[in-house]
Amino acid sequence: MITPLPLDLVPAVLVDELVDAGLDPAATYAHVALAFDEDLPTGHDVTAEAMPEMGVAVADVASREQGVVAGLGVAELAFRYALGEEVEVLHRAADGTRVEPGDVVMTVRGPVAGVLTAERTALNFASHLSGVATATAAWVDALDGTGAQVLDTRKTLPGWRALQKYAVRCGGGVNHRFSLSDRAMVKDNHVVAAGGVVEAYQRVRRAQPDLRVEVEVTDLDELVTVLEAGCTEVLLDNMDSPTMAEAVRLNAGRATLEASGGLTLERAAEVGATGVDFVSVGALTHSVRVFDLGLDFRED
Repeated sequence: MITPLPLDLVPAVLVDELVDAGLDPAATYAHVALAFDEDLPTGHDVTAEAMPEMGVAVADVASREQGVVAGLGVAELAFRYALGEEVEVLHRAADGTRVEPGDVVMTVRGPVAGVLTAERTALNFASHLSGVATATAAWVDALDGTGAQVLDTRKTLPGWRALQKYAVRCGGGVNHRFSLSDRAMVKDNHVVAAGGVVEAYQRVRRAQPDLRVEVEVTDLDELVTVLEAGCTEVLLDNMDSPTMAEAVRLNAGRATLEASGGLTLERAAEVGATGVDFVSVGALTHSVRVFDLGLDFRED
């Protein structure tokens, strides 16, 4: 039966690490607790508890493929939640580390039954977040030399936004806004509601004079219009590469330009070469493939 280790007994160094990563330790701990609630609604692992006493073992979490790891601190938190002071983390790679197949990224020592109970929950966090980091790193590599940076979006899994955006940073990407409150973005439906792109921009600017405001445009005429209205952040929506290049020329450095919509990794270098400042990619978080990590007990 799982008796969770209280957050205030989690090693201070791990709590500090979560804070340094921009994660709320209490919220992250609650996220881990929810994951265990799903796996252990009665508090019991009926398979592990049916096994004979197997003592203490050492287990390695290893990469099964090439990529970038993230979320290993959250995986450690999961082991500590389940095993309390009975678990010892012998090794943990830094999030953001590039790995090859077979690389050991984490080693834990603890009761065999407890490690088996915590295994899937810990791996779920690390595998998903490593998938986000790996996908981001692929875009970073593809954009290398162009001057463009890859951005995430709000297309995140419910409840996972802080963790997914952290994993984007581990992969070398840049975070866009975290919520509808920390930055304004005028999109197509706002334009319809306000009666025009400039009208929508100006309404937001009047209502939130101290807030950053980005405006989505779909053609070069709209771009020129919003630039003349004083907009300093523009999203170029679903434009082909020649049109984006012309947008960069017309912009002449007045605003930061973000390319978005219909982008693929195969087009990344071409889009970056147009001169845009950012490339935003919802797929980094909304449909990423999990990274293959596995846990194996060491043989004596």
